[in-house]
Amino acid sequence: MQYNFDEIINRRGTNSIKWDAGDLLKKIGITERFDEQTISLWVADMDFACPPAVLAALRKKIDQRMFGYTAHYTSPDYYGALINWFSRRMNWKIHPEEIVYCPGTVHALNVAVRAFTKPGDGIIIQRPVYAPFTKAIEENNRNVVNNELINADCYYTMDFADLEEKAKDLKNTMMILCSPHNPVGRIWNADELRRIAQICRENNVLLIADEIHGDLIRCDQTFTSIANVADTDNIVIGTAINKTFNVAGLHVSNIVIKNKELREKFQNTLGMASPSPFGIATLIAAYNESEDWLEQLKVYIDGNFDLLEKYLAEKLTKVKYRRPEGTYMAWLDFSGYGLSPEEVHKKIYVDANVTLEDGKVFGKGSEHFQRICLPSPGPLLKEALDRIVKQFE
Repeated sequence: MQYNFDEIINRRGTNSIKWDAGDLLKKIGITERFDEQTISLWVADMDFACPPAVLAALRKKIDQRMFGYTAHYTSPDYYGALINWFSRRMNWKIHPEEIVYCPGTVHALNVAVRAFTKPGDGIIIQRPVYAPFTKAIEENNRNVVNNELINADCYYTMDFADLEEKAKDLKNTMMILCSPHNPVGRIWNADELRRIAQICRENNVLLIADEIHGDLIRCDQTFTSIANVADTDNIVIGTAINKTFNVAGLHVSNIVIKNKELREKFQNTLGMASPSPFGIATLIAAYNESEDWLEQLKVYIDGNFDLLEKYLAEKLTKVKYRRPEGTYMAWLDFSGYGLSPEEVHKKIYVDANVTLEDGKVFGKGSEHFQRICLPSPGPLLKEALDRIVKQFE
């Protein structure tokens, strides 16, 4: 079956954070302008219809006409779909008892911080990085410890000497790893993952690995889960269908915790949690019946990166960029224009009326960057890029 990713679906008026939250975005300072003409490419969800198998499963669930208390742990199909997916695609063997459902990966990060650390503890992150990592630390009264990534012409690597030094500090008890990395797009290789795991293990630092973008990689790339290269006894791994199949609003994340003591601490802090009947049906249909949809999606998103790169090469020639290995986001450095971050922001968000995400939210030193999310129909992306180009000509 051939899927139509060119279809433009009007999401306005659907309570979409991406397309309907203009007043909120203005209030929190993301943009000064948001109206019916705004093109929104700032939040990490897709403007594509969900896989047909998922839609069919949801319709079937609606036809049951009852939506009472539901528990995923009563469904062997739920565990079987998840376990088979990771075994088939990543050669990762997961046991049912290791899986803990959580309504969202950001929620899981907050639970992990509260479960495994104390107020005042240091938690290591690698900026520039997804802003909720910082919030999960600071809003729980822990301290951010930045093991800053090394930027070499928009290709990022880890500063292992700095990481070792910070891991040796007894006040630093946890590290949160983003893999693949959001926003820089690196897929960490096996050697990098082994070294991270070794440093954390030797210094009694608990490692939380956010792997929710692991399915969304370039067609010529391979994702390696840290579970494949390291002893996971002191590692907590976050997985989700949310990004892969565009179902973030259904809140289905699964946290894999091999260590029983850690798993019980996490569960006790989380409290009672179970997906809705729609979440259960969606996971099963996504993992069991939507693999072909994902493979076609990856090809389409690669085509969107090709489109972006054509614009950068021909019309936005001062923007620095490197094609990401994973995720569907591009990390664009506008410093070559000699403009202040505020001037770049105005040209894009106000004058072009395109909403992206300012680099400053990902950490100090990224003020001249913009993150753009590319999983939208090509014609919509082209219109957004045309508007931006007009402001920088």
